[in-house]
Parts: sequence; structure tokens; C-alpha cells
Amino acid sequence: MAYIITDGCIACGACKPECPVDAISEGAIYTIDADTCIDCGSCAGVCPTGAAQPED
Repeated sequence: MAYIITDGCIACGACKPECPVDAISEGAIYTIDADTCIDCGSCAGVCPTGAAQPED
């Protein structure tokens, strides 16, 4: 399963450079392309608000 970014995102940008497959896009809140995400969890490891989470 892919990771998602929840409404808790503060758009700090910490996750984007950590993604090894460049699946994260910038915006008002960041988003993760589920088709590109490899479920590595790198984004979740650096997210200061816990907004990057595995999809249910």
C-alpha cells in the first residue's frame, strides 16, 4: 500500500527530498502519487506532524 499525506500536513517540505522515487508533490499540503510510491516510509520518518502515514 502507498503512503498518504493527511490534513495534518504543514507543507514544511521535509518529506519531499527523502522520497527515493520522487512521488511527493508540493502544494497547499503535499501529496503522494500512489502509483509511484514504493511504500518505503521515508516520508513518515521525517514528518514533524505525523501527516505522512500508510494508507488504510
